[in-house]
Amino acid sequence: MTMRSLLFIAGLTAVAATQVPSYMERLAPPPRAETPAMAAAADAHVDTQVLNGSATLASDNRGHYSGSFRMNGKAVDGLVDTGASFVSVPESVARRLGFSATTLDFRHPVSTANGKAMGALVTLDRIEIGQVRVRNVTALVLKDDALSTTLIGNSFLKQLASYKVEGGQMKLSN
Repeated sequence: MTMRSLLFIAGLTAVAATQVPSYMERLAPPPRAETPAMAAAADAHVDTQVLNGSATLASDNRGHYSGSFRMNGKAVDGLVDTGASFVSVPESVARRLGFSATTLDFRHPVSTANGKAMGALVTLDRIEIGQVRVRNVTALVLKDDALSTTLIGNSFLKQLASYKVEGGQMKLSN
């Protein structure tokens, strides 16, 4: 992928991230899973626990909302991506979170901004930011060359009571 394509995609993402989430949901196609296993994981709500709390993220100079999340008790910098079906984690981060090469089964085809890739489904024990905590979050692990940063997608966001963008800030609540 060329630098121009990456800049174009980054610009589109910045514009989309600054819009009201309900507006983006009306325009965007529903998140799609590529395999039946991914569809089942996306629909699973079993044993998900959400505790009351809130967190606020300020937009950066590109309009992106990112922060230091805790995944399975470890600090991970993540970028909120309302267009991502799943929390998506580079393989190197997944290993730091306790997933070994033998437990990662890269058999799920996905389409990313960088093209097609194979992902491994995992379940994160918990994701936290500020006072927001969500347990048992489905995530997709991608090879580091397919994903360079952790994306906080809808498998986390849909478990919240709300998230909204207003005045250059994104507020997450549960």
